[in-house]
Amino acid sequence: MTQRSVAKVVPATRTVEGGGFVVRRTFPSARLDMVDPFLLLDHMGPSDYAPGEAVGAPDHPHRGFETVTYMLEGAFEHRDSSGGGGYLGPGDVQWMTAGAGIVHSEEPAERIRRDGGRVHGLQLWVNLPRADKMSPPRYQEIKADEIPVTEPAPGARVKVVAGDVLGVRGPVAVHSPIVYLHAKLQAGAAIDVPVPNGHQAFAYVISGRGQFGADETEASESQLVLFAGEEGDVHLAGADDLEGPLDALVISGVPLREPVARYGPFVMNTRAELVQAVDDYQSGAMGRIAATS
Repeated sequence: MTQRSVAKVVPATRTVEGGGFVVRRTFPSARLDMVDPFLLLDHMGPSDYAPGEAVGAPDHPHRGFETVTYMLEGAFEHRDSSGGGGYLGPGDVQWMTAGAGIVHSEEPAERIRRDGGRVHGLQLWVNLPRADKMSPPRYQEIKADEIPVTEPAPGARVKVVAGDVLGVRGPVAVHSPIVYLHAKLQAGAAIDVPVPNGHQAFAYVISGRGQFGADETEASESQLVLFAGEEGDVHLAGADDLEGPLDALVISGVPLREPVARYGPFVMNTRAELVQAVDDYQSGAMGRIAATS
């Protein structure tokens, strides 16, 4: 199989989200609007908080897409308008389908808010096909030990969150074909990921430095590598002189090629649908999170 070339390398920009926490965002940005069907990628932390300093994203709505939260260090807790809640620790993944609408909160775990600690994670937004935008909300919470790991080459370790790739199937059920991998490559290690034809693909460097694509394009921490075309394998390799491993996500999906209308936490196909989403949220139709004592 041929290897895909690299279309561009996009550096992350710092922005503030939620209650005031800083994230590194590669898209949407002036350099890259989206990678259909993916709408946003944020890298949160690593941040070391003193007691009482940690902040998250208080009550807020979503409609029309999915949020994928992957914790690397620390822990987050969430609550929602259906009365649900959960806890994400290191290596855990939450794949939340907002669908027709949900209100939820995402906060560092109570012990981190109280005592301080480190928080480090990533969040990806996945657009839903038009036919699924008003589907019932759903959570998939996958613990770290439920995510399969493969070692496709010496010095390479890959966690498969979603997709059927490298002889391993990820545990997440998806609305459209998606691959979500977390790869760690030691110095000089290399792999070719057989991303399915018809997928748009990118890699994001969490830390370290490596070479990507048929042209061995170099990228380092906080940079996104967008691969060209929709055919061929995705090649990545750890730099020979690495002090630590290349730590990167590899993500791909089949483009929806549908109109995208965005307004903050709502992603629909038309402006009229956005207006309806705002009205539904303001009227309480998406519910509210019950107050706790």
